[in-house]
Amino acid sequence: MMGGTIVGANVILTGCAPDKQIEGLDFSEDELAYMDEIGEAIIPTTDTPGAKAAGIGSFMAMMVKSTYTEEQQKSFVNGLNKLKSDFKADNNKEFMDATVEERTNYLNQINKKAMVSGTEGNKDDKCILMLKDLTLLGYFTSEIGATQALRFVETPGRYEPCIDYKKGDKAWAI
Repeated sequence: MMGGTIVGANVILTGCAPDKQIEGLDFSEDELAYMDEIGEAIIPTTDTPGAKAAGIGSFMAMMVKSTYTEEQQKSFVNGLNKLKSDFKADNNKEFMDATVEERTNYLNQINKKAMVSGTEGNKDDKCILMLKDLTLLGYFTSEIGATQALRFVETPGRYEPCIDYKKGDKAWAI
């Protein structure tokens, strides 16, 4: 539900795939690896595994193919391609050949640009917002995200309405 407005709220609410989608939309292994690296820049590996360990590229591909409308799919694919070409033009190297710091800095710049432009601006520039939403949704609903990045109790015990929070405690998985 975190990214419901961009990630296909119509599917979450109705349980149906959109009527109009791109026929035969598929992502190559290179594109999945590219999306994994973008996800890893958004949620990097620290003391817990990052987005790449959760297979975020495959999750993004599945969500885009299954739940996005044709317009959203086009915006996502065009945005990915634009991000790749703009990165190369700005940094004189491929995204996949860049350091984690270079990738993160670039994505932060793109994010700021997308946030400042608000509802106006190029739809392809909004791809970073889709990528962020998909990364957060996919990571925190994955086994790795729910059990290692969050506190998880498979079968919770009694209801405790007020639990003391200590600085540094992990949030609870739903």
